[in-house]
Amino acid sequence: MSTFERILLHLKMRGAATAQEVGTAMGISSMGARRQLEQAEQAGLARHQDSAEGVGRPARRWSLTAAGDARFPDRHADLSLQLLEQLRAVFGAAGLQQLIDARERTAAAQYAAALAGAADLEERVGRLASLRAGEGYMAETRTDEDGSLLLLENHCPICAAARSCQDLCRSELALFQRVLGPGCTVERREHILAGARRCAYRIVPIGKV
Repeated sequence: MSTFERILLHLKMRGAATAQEVGTAMGISSMGARRQLEQAEQAGLARHQDSAEGVGRPARRWSLTAAGDARFPDRHADLSLQLLEQLRAVFGAAGLQQLIDARERTAAAQYAAALAGAADLEERVGRLASLRAGEGYMAETRTDEDGSLLLLENHCPICAAARSCQDLCRSELALFQRVLGPGCTVERREHILAGARRCAYRIVPIGKV
């Protein structure tokens, strides 16, 4: 993967960043990173915004444009949309919901098998992130400032389908709660369909303040 493509991936995974931050992540100078970012801007793949951050010159942060984000494609988007529209037309909303429920049950069984034997909640979340990454969601885990776990999905490979049928998103939230078990709560904190850069889920053990 070229440095240019790695920079686009970094912006996709980490969000807005300065040239210095990008250069540090790529192992190149900030000047070299800036040239690559300016090239991406000229190609319509990135944009910059200057913002005041304390004393001194405003910080210039770079992020992906819609065209840059589209470099990470929505898997089988056209086919998914056509199938959803045809299912809704033939079987109605109730029939489509039955299909979504069946999809959730199948995924729950597969995920539960993969998470079986995990030592604790942190390991279960880690395994779930690995599964989702393998499905194209660019998923990773982090620990929030308050100690809660975060499941971060930096890409949605079924975004077009989810926009057409938002029950798919509601189903996934229920799926995570189901496979992680009754000992925790799962809350969606960021949502791509609401305009966020990624989907983020906060996972907290029951009883933790």
